[in-house]
Amino acid sequence: MKAAYYDKLEGYKAIKLGDFPIPEINEEEVLVNVKAFSLNHLDVWVMEGKYPMEIPLPHIFASDGAGIVAKVGKNVKNVKEGDRVVIFSGLSCGVCEKCLSGKDNECNSFRPLGVLENGVSAEFVKVPAVNVFKIPENLSFEEAACIPITYITSWHSLVTRAGITQGDTVFIHGGGSGVGTALIQIAKLYNATVITTVGDDWKVDRCKQLGADFVINYKKEDFVEKVKDYTDGQLCDIVVDHIGAETFPKSLSCAKRGGKVITFGSTTGADTQVNLRYIFGKNLTIHGVYMGTKGEFAKILKLFPDKLKPVIDSVFDLNDVQKAYEKLLSRQFFGKIVVKL
Repeated sequence: MKAAYYDKLEGYKAIKLGDFPIPEINEEEVLVNVKAFSLNHLDVWVMEGKYPMEIPLPHIFASDGAGIVAKVGKNVKNVKEGDRVVIFSGLSCGVCEKCLSGKDNECNSFRPLGVLENGVSAEFVKVPAVNVFKIPENLSFEEAACIPITYITSWHSLVTRAGITQGDTVFIHGGGSGVGTALIQIAKLYNATVITTVGDDWKVDRCKQLGADFVINYKKEDFVEKVKDYTDGQLCDIVVDHIGAETFPKSLSCAKRGGKVITFGSTTGADTQVNLRYIFGKNLTIHGVYMGTKGEFAKILKLFPDKLKPVIDSVFDLNDVQKAYEKLLSRQFFGKIVVKL
């Protein structure tokens, strides 16, 4: 099978194309003929050697994919050959207390597909049958490939951890990113007032078209002061920071007393100084989020494409996969970047 891979951890420029054997599946697994996969910053951290585990080399990468079931193990009942499916990216043991209680993203062995195992940047990938879900009707393979990490992380952040309620005020960094577009859509399901940031003026109207009420160009304006202005000093019920060290201390200033702060990304670094007075003085709750659960994924799939709709910036051929990651790192995109096979 044709695959994009790397044999050294030197970033996206080390990606190559080559031929690999088609994976062999066991009785509980499914072989998926991948038709599209979407890019995540996680892919870059892994290929740059920044993931805190040893990555097997050579490595077929990427976590979020969709395609057609090519083969099923003899014990598989939930899908059959020929089904159009999307792959839930979170792998876990399936038998520990956390997995059995529906909190599989808290399993000690929980990890994204494409990190320790070969991922979806290939014509075929093998995955446990419990990680394969039928694609909702009227969604393309490219759209389905955008859902897993992006939407499950966003749902787990706003709904499960922050407990968003009708009419909340929600502040979201990076509204033009893949996860930003998902967070805006989910927040609007709860009639939230959404404030978000962008780094380019051309993204302002795009965010508003998705439902954002206020959009701040953080390169031109102080986002804390603008949040104060937009909320008449009341600040926000929920603040979602997936940027990291560059923004997190100021993000705390955007949360009202008793507010919730979500963190799940560190694209600008993970080490930061935090004023503890903002936390205990405002009675804040800080939630760390690492993806979400299979149960949540099954739930959110019901909302596509009528209530939620993936935003695709661009689609690249597998031969141009390096260009796709170059665009991801340029930040000159809106929504998700997809590679088709």
